[in-house]
Parts: sequence; C-alpha cells; structure tokens
Amino acid sequence: MADVSGKIKELEDQLRDAQYNKATEHHFGVVKAQIAKLREKIEKQASKKGTGAGFGVKKSGDATVVLLGFPSVGKSTLLNVLTAAKSKVAAYEFTTLTVIPGVMKYNQAKIQILDIPGILEGASAGRGRGKEVLSIVRGADLILILIDAMHPEHHRAILKELTDAGVRINQTPPDVRITKKARGGIGIGSTVPLLLDKKTMADILREFRLSNADVLIRSRVDIDSFIDAVEGNKRYTPALTVITKIDMLGPEKQKEIIEKIKPDLVVSAEQNTNIDELRDNIFTKLNFIRIYLKEVNEKPDLDVPMIMQKGNKIRDVCTKIHKDFVKKFRFARVWGKSAKFPGQAMRNLDKHLEDGDIVEIHIS
Repeated sequence: MADVSGKIKELEDQLRDAQYNKATEHHFGVVKAQIAKLREKIEKQASKKGTGAGFGVKKSGDATVVLLGFPSVGKSTLLNVLTAAKSKVAAYEFTTLTVIPGVMKYNQAKIQILDIPGILEGASAGRGRGKEVLSIVRGADLILILIDAMHPEHHRAILKELTDAGVRINQTPPDVRITKKARGGIGIGSTVPLLLDKKTMADILREFRLSNADVLIRSRVDIDSFIDAVEGNKRYTPALTVITKIDMLGPEKQKEIIEKIKPDLVVSAEQNTNIDELRDNIFTKLNFIRIYLKEVNEKPDLDVPMIMQKGNKIRDVCTKIHKDFVKKFRFARVWGKSAKFPGQAMRNLDKHLEDGDIVEIHIS
C-alpha cells in the first residue's frame, strides 16, 4: 500500500508542477484518472483487511448533521450550545474519542447533531481513525465544517480530506449516462456544450477499462466531475463552513481570516455569538419544508408538522405515512401555496408540495 501511496504522491506532484490549459488538458485528464484508480485500489485493500471497529451511531430525527474539524476546534462546546447534549469539553486535543449525539429542535424539526472525533491531515488514508470518522461524514445530511480562527490553514486541509474520501460538498451530481456495450468503441453525445474534448474523455474511460460504451452528457462537466461520473461512487452533501472562536482575534485579523476563507458564518459558542443564526442556517441548508396532515372533517395539527424536503411530492408524504398509502391512494386535498384554491382535490401523486401546505390523504 505504501508503494501505491507513493505513486499517488508522485502523480499529484507532477500535476502540481504543470500548468493547466487546453494544451495540457488531455495529460491532466489521464493522470487524474490514474490517481483515481490508485485510490480505488487502496480502498479495496483496506476493505479486505478491515479497519477495526467503527463508531456505532443510530440515526434519529428529521436529518443528521456532523461537526467536522480538527481537534480542539470547539465541536463539543458548540454541540452543547446547540443541543441539550453534554459532550465533554477540555482545553486539550482529542477530548472526544467517540461519537456524541445531540438533538437540536428548531422550527418544529428535530435535527440530530453528531460531535465526532477531530480529524487530521491524512484522515482519508486512515490516520487517526480517519476512515471511521469520514464514513460517518459520508452518511450525514449536512456537514458543518468548523475552522478554528487561529488556524485558517485547516480549511484547505479539510477540503482535501473530504475530496479524497469521495465527498463532494455543495455540488450536484454530474448528469452523465454511461452505457456499456459489447463492441463499437466509445461514442460520446451531449445536449450541452462540452468543456472537454472527446479524446480526453475517451482516454479517461479507457483508464477505467471502458473501451466500448455510449456516453450521454447532459450537464457541463470538467475533468474532475467527469471522472466522478465514471466512478459513480461519490457522495454529494450540502455543507456550511463556520469559523469558531472568532472572539479570540482582533477586528483586523478577523477581517483578514473572513476574506480568506469566506465562511457562511462566524460564531463563538462561549460568547453565544451568531448561534441563533447558525440554527437558522442549518435549517435552511437542509432544504426543509413543513407539511401539516389533516384527517377528514378534522382540524389540522399545526403543532406537529411532517418534516419533508423541498421538491417532495404527495407520493413522498404517502410513503412516509405508510408503505401501503401509495398503492391505496385515491386523491389528496391540499390547502396552501401548492393549491389553486383551499381544499383542492389532487389525484396526481407527483404533485410537488410547498412549505406550510396542509394535506388530507384519501385512500381506498
């Protein structure tokens, strides 16, 4: 495995020393594909050997948020402020050696927040139980990236670890369809202007031993996102970047750090600075909507909504109530933004709902 890691570093150094432009695009594409294949090899070797006992975490609530950062960034203090949890706090590194869950109640939603052990550079390669920690991150609905105001350099390091672990933050999956075939070589079609030349894409596919395939590209993809589409094993997760302990710096230094990192928010758990704003940011980033259920001839319970996500449909509400509701569905009456008039009868399961809608499901 050391030889493989050495080869990856050699290839990464090669790219770092080269200048990317249209003339070198093909070279960059092939080398990045080779790096991706080598990382895949390390993952397979690690899975065969096993990585030891992982962290047992039972998901609960309407969504799960992880606090990701280096040791002593203030994850435990922040968890305690956001929730009723009592995660251990101390002025030394590696205070949290397991996963501490808490529940944040906000806008009628119950959001599970996990305080996980701090990561280090090399976490994606297994350093400091990094693989177990990052496996929890991969399963989260939202990642809260915490950066100590005294260590802005940690920001780039965390982004690299997430990338190397196959996590893509604040990105949408590339719309690329790859269909293998028995013969005929590689055919590439697109419905959008191509950012890469077809030879580069074809040679990237060949690095992954795909010599016969039809490719349809329906979103603008660069080298990295095209390789991601070929591998098909990436996790796309929303994230918020938060600078902690901002109160420890003077105004000029604060401004310098904020301009460099461009965080979504700066907070101080100790001083209770921007904590309410952070709660609101978390709720908004999770794309929650609140749907209120109503029984026939009864008033809706406006105190206990069903928490759904933007883009959810009547079908999703039925599925969440009971697995048989989709099969037995007759129609739904809807009050709110989604309805043309109060109590509109809707027979289309794929009708989108909006925040605050009241829904009355009729089944056979």
